[in-house]
Amino acid sequence: MHIPDGFLSPLVALSLYVISLVVVGYSGRRYFKEGGDIYYLSVMAAGIFAAQMLNWPIPGGTSAHLVGGALASVLLGPFGGCLAMFMNLLVQCVLMGDGGITALGANAFNMAIVDVFVGYIIYRLVMRMSGGKKFLAGFLAGWLAIAAAAVACGVEIGLSPQFGYPLSVTVPVMGAWHLLLGLVEGLATGFIVSRVEVIGK
Repeated sequence: MHIPDGFLSPLVALSLYVISLVVVGYSGRRYFKEGGDIYYLSVMAAGIFAAQMLNWPIPGGTSAHLVGGALASVLLGPFGGCLAMFMNLLVQCVLMGDGGITALGANAFNMAIVDVFVGYIIYRLVMRMSGGKKFLAGFLAGWLAIAAAAVACGVEIGLSPQFGYPLSVTVPVMGAWHLLLGLVEGLATGFIVSRVEVIGK
């Protein structure tokens, strides 16, 4: 789901840079203001980094991989999760070339904002509606959040003429394949959150 350089139009790339910088900056302030721990943040970012190294190619010129945004949001809260994901994406982009510098704003929007905040909202809603069933809440959060992030990615590249595929291709391909992969992410998220103490509120 890491978009490389050259896939996005300048307008899409710039718009998402602005949005992402504002949200990540606000999240950083909120996380540390609320007593967030840098050690938990670092461990979460490192774990996500390792999980995202597994990639599967999918039709339409893209690939699928574990993301971990929902898990980060559950364990650290949405602001800590957003910050951990952004730290991870920044390192991958600058040091490993995984995701382009011009597309960092889009990648952060998809994986550090959409995946994190959608996952957190779903987790809290399901916990409330299910009477506290952590595995179910974690599974649905991980599954649906990665699909939402993938659809956002599909919209971004579909709106960029230089990518070469229209929205009618990019959105269904990204959404459908990540719904399948999301089952794996959902199971992993549900398993982990049902067995560890949740730090984020």
